[in-house]
Amino acid sequence: MNPTRSGTALGRPAPPEAATPAGRERAGGVEGNARLTGIVAAALFVVLGAEGVTLLGIRQLISVHVFVGMLLVPLVVLKTASTCYRTARYYSGDARYRQKGPPHPILRVTGPFLVLTSLALLGSGIALVALGRRVGHGYLWVHKTVFFVWGALIAVHVLGHLRETVTLASADWRARPPVAGVRGRVALLGAALAVGVALAVVSLGWVGSWGDVAEFGHHFG
Repeated sequence: MNPTRSGTALGRPAPPEAATPAGRERAGGVEGNARLTGIVAAALFVVLGAEGVTLLGIRQLISVHVFVGMLLVPLVVLKTASTCYRTARYYSGDARYRQKGPPHPILRVTGPFLVLTSLALLGSGIALVALGRRVGHGYLWVHKTVFFVWGALIAVHVLGHLRETVTLASADWRARPPVAGVRGRVALLGAALAVGVALAVVSLGWVGSWGDVAEFGHHFG
């Protein structure tokens, strides 16, 4: 019997199924999840940078501010989903995720608050614009207050993950051998951006509900 074809016959364990192409996880497993998180985080960084620029002239750029803000919504949802999936697998005792280990303690503490403030910031922004000036104005103070809390948390998060994000975001294009699920990760990112663009286009009509863009900018600022 050929020992290279039957390790179990000599008392040695057979190679794990995951080591063969047929046994690889379609989504790439732990590394695939990390890379998805990385490319979405990189996209968020670019869109958030554009959103930050609009704050420099919110009265003149309110339509752009809302448009870019809507682009953020599906990206934040996808990033939250990928991060929560990893967290759930880690705390459920999955050996592969346990081996990778948890994030830095500071990031573990701030992470849940960043998720909550991100959802509150986006949610209040959508309500602020979609409900119109008379009803939506009541959400203005929520939007502004949450922004300052979120800003502090996102600064910590970006600094803590900056190097890792740069590495992961480019891993599928430079790393060899490739990790399974590349097309799926690109498709998810593309779908999130497409949904974001659709929401952003719809939002252009919502901005008009405020009547006077300059007045909106005055109240916002």
